[in-house]
Amino acid sequence: MIQIKFIKEEKRAVAYDNEIEIGECKFEEMEGIWNIIHTGVDKEYQGQKIAKTLVKCIIENAEKYDKKLIAECSYAKKILES
Repeated sequence: MIQIKFIKEEKRAVAYDNEIEIGECKFEEMEGIWNIIHTGVDKEYQGQKIAKTLVKCIIENAEKYDKKLIAECSYAKKILES
C-alpha cells in the first residue's frame, strides 16, 4: 500500500511503498511562499496518480501553514492552475 508523508523540515512530501521511497515532491520556502521545484515518481509506479497526490499533499500543508504556493515544477504548475 502506498503511503504519503509530509516532512516539513525536509521541505517535501514523500511516497512510500512499505519502507521504500518511490516518489517525492520538493519545495523551497521564501518569505511566506512555498515554491514547488520538483515532482517525481519511480517509473514502475507511474500512472497511479501518485505524483498528483504528492502535489495535493503540499497544497494541503501550504494551506495549513498559511503559505502562498507557486510552482517552478511544470507538473505541479498544471495542477495549481486547474
